[in-house]
Amino acid sequence: MLIPLVDFAAPSIDFLNLAPIVAPLVAGALSVLIEAFVPRGARRPIQLSLVFGTLLISLGSVAAIFGLNSIEAGGSVAIDGPGVILQGTIAIIAILGALVLAERKVDPFGDSFAPSASVLPGSSDERELTAAGWYATEIWAFFLFAVAGMQLFVVSNDLLTMFIALEVMSLPLYLLAGMARRRRLLSQEAALKYFVLGAYSSAFFLFGSALVYGFASSIDFAGIATAINSRPINSSLLVAGMAFLFVGLLFKVGSAPFHQWTPDVYQGAPTTLTAFMAAGVKVAAFGALLRLSYSAFGSMIWDWRPILWVIAVVTMFIGSLVALWQTDIKRMLAYSSVAHAGFILVGIISGSSAGIVSVVFYLIAYAFTTLGIFTLVSLIRDANGEANNIDSWRGLSQRSPLTSAAITFFMVALAGLPLTSGFTAKFAVFSSAVQADQMPLVLLAIAASAIAVVFYLRIVVLMYFVKPQEEGASVTIPSGLTIAAVVVSLSITLILGVYPQPLLDLISQSPVFAR
Repeated sequence: MLIPLVDFAAPSIDFLNLAPIVAPLVAGALSVLIEAFVPRGARRPIQLSLVFGTLLISLGSVAAIFGLNSIEAGGSVAIDGPGVILQGTIAIIAILGALVLAERKVDPFGDSFAPSASVLPGSSDERELTAAGWYATEIWAFFLFAVAGMQLFVVSNDLLTMFIALEVMSLPLYLLAGMARRRRLLSQEAALKYFVLGAYSSAFFLFGSALVYGFASSIDFAGIATAINSRPINSSLLVAGMAFLFVGLLFKVGSAPFHQWTPDVYQGAPTTLTAFMAAGVKVAAFGALLRLSYSAFGSMIWDWRPILWVIAVVTMFIGSLVALWQTDIKRMLAYSSVAHAGFILVGIISGSSAGIVSVVFYLIAYAFTTLGIFTLVSLIRDANGEANNIDSWRGLSQRSPLTSAAITFFMVALAGLPLTSGFTAKFAVFSSAVQADQMPLVLLAIAASAIAVVFYLRIVVLMYFVKPQEEGASVTIPSGLTIAAVVVSLSITLILGVYPQPLLDLISQSPVFAR
C-alpha cells in the first residue's frame, strides 16, 4: 500500500533577522568542541575570543534589525520593537557579565587568587590554577547557551518556542549555579533547589500550553488570540491553561509566592554568575511574560488583571519586608529583586502601550543596576573569602571610599530615589498604572517602596557612619575588565536618571508586539 506524500513547504528563514539568537547558539556548540579537542592550557584565550566576538556579533545584529516588524521562522519568532530592544539589552548585559567572569586576578567561581603570569605544564603554578578553576573553561559553553535562550525567550511567538527558550536558558544556569568551589555544599544545594523548582515551573508551563492548545487548536499567539475573540472566553480549559502558563513564568521572574528559590540561589551561586543571572533572567522572563500577556491573552485582561494585581501587592510587600531582616547581603539583594518584580508587574497590569514602554524601560534600568551592585559585592572580601555578612561591611568607606561611593549610588538607584534610573523607572510604571485607573495599586506600591528604602540605606549607614571592625571586609583590587563593567553600569544608571527621554522615545517608537 502506497502512502501518499504530504506536500510540505519548509518555512523561509532569514538568518540575519535571527542572528542575535543563532550567533550565541552556534558559538555554544563550538565552545563544546573546543573543550573536547583543544589542549587545556590553550582553551582560555580561544574561548574568550569566541565569547566576546559572538556577543559583539549578536549586539551588531540587533542594531541591524532594529525597526523591523515581522514574523520569522514560520511564525515562531516575532521581530518587533520591544523584543529587539530587550535583545540588545541582553547582549550588553552578557558582554558586561563576561567581562566580570573573565577577571584575571580572582577565580570567578571561587575565592582563590590566580597569578596572571604564564605557567609551565605540570608545574606547581599549573596545579594552583587548576585548583582555582582557571582552566574550568567549560563555563563559557553554558554561558553562551544561556544567552541564546534569553535572546529567544523575549521574541518567542508561540508556546512551543517559548518553552524551548525557557529550557535553553534555564538548564545551563542550573549547572553554573552549583560551581562555586569554596562554598561547594551551599552552591550545590542552591543548584539542586533551582533545578527542582525550575522543573516544576517547566511542567506548569508545558501543561498550561497543552490546555490552551486544547481550547484554541493553536500554539501561536495570534491563533490563540483569534480563538479567544471568536469563542466564549468562559471556558474552564482556557482559564486553567492561562493560569498554568502564568505560574510557569511568574516563577522565573521571582514573584511571590513562587520566589522561594531566589534567596537560596542568589546566595549559593558564584557572585559573578549571580550578577549576570539576576540581570539577564529578569529581563528575559519579564519580556516573555509581557509578550504572552499582551499578544496571546490581551483580550482576557479582565480575567488576568485581578490575579496579577494580588500577586503584585504580595510580591512587593514580601520582598520589602523580609529584606529588612536579612544579615547576608546577597539574600537581601535577592529579596530586593522580589520586590522589584512586584513593581514591574504594576506596569504589566496597566494593559496599555504606556505599560509596555514603562516595563521595558524598568527592565533596562534594573538590569544594569543589579549587575553593577553584584559585581561590587564580589570584590568585598575578608579572611574567609567573600564578605557577605552585612556586619563585616562596617566602616567600609574608610578602607575603600571609591567602592563605597559606587555601592551607595547603586543602593540609592535600587531604592528609587531621584537622579537615578530607579526613580525614573518607578515613575514610568506608576504613571502607566495611574492612566489605567489603578490608583490603589500605585499607592500600595509607593508604600512598599518606602519600606524598601530602609534596608538599602542601612547598608549606606554601616559603611559611612559605623566604626569599622578590626578584621572587617576589604576590597579586592579589580582588573580593568571588572572596572569597565562597573563604570558602564554606573554610567547607564546615572544617564537614565538625569536624561531618560532618548531611551523612552526609542522604546515608544514601536510599543506593540508583532503577530
